[in-house]
Amino acid sequence: MTIKNIIFDIGNVLMAFCWEKHFRSFGFSEDIFQKVAKATVLSPTWDEFDKGALNPEQLLRDFIKNDPTVEEEIRQVYEDISGTIEIYPYAEEWIRTLKENGYNVYVLSNFSEKLHNECGNKVDFLKEVDGYILSYQEKLIKPDDRIYQTLIQRYGLVPEESVFIDDRADNIQAARKNGLLGIVFQSYEETIELLQSMKVKISI
Repeated sequence: MTIKNIIFDIGNVLMAFCWEKHFRSFGFSEDIFQKVAKATVLSPTWDEFDKGALNPEQLLRDFIKNDPTVEEEIRQVYEDISGTIEIYPYAEEWIRTLKENGYNVYVLSNFSEKLHNECGNKVDFLKEVDGYILSYQEKLIKPDDRIYQTLIQRYGLVPEESVFIDDRADNIQAARKNGLLGIVFQSYEETIELLQSMKVKISI
């Protein structure tokens, strides 16, 4: 069956999730860096962040509760988290090229409300796509089957005509379970080759 829809994850596919760079920019010692990381981005609480289950103030409280000894540092990194993401240089052109070649382009990503509000024009590419699902808006995160079904039903996608690109194998496994084709993103170049092998036209 001919592929008509390309669905992108954001983190580590269209944008680098560079939380370590952001955290280290504050000049923490290695010990403090590790404590802050474990209390925030490496904790189960981070999933609640993406899920939108708690408001930003509640999340900050829970991050601090994870390790009160680094409350000041957690508040520092949390004040503005836009530095945790940077767009890859190929991302916007990739979307544009696919659309110029007649494909519908969608985004399905675990993404927090706070990050969406603070990252400004870094996610301007969302204006270019045909539709998007961000986890916090749905109160669901990948690999929950319901978030894939939300995408499919909202945009009337035929799963067999749709390929999902995500850097996590468990998210791709769930996508395939819901009838979508899937590519585990390793690099831009490899993904282009895999899409071409699926008869997706990449160049103009």
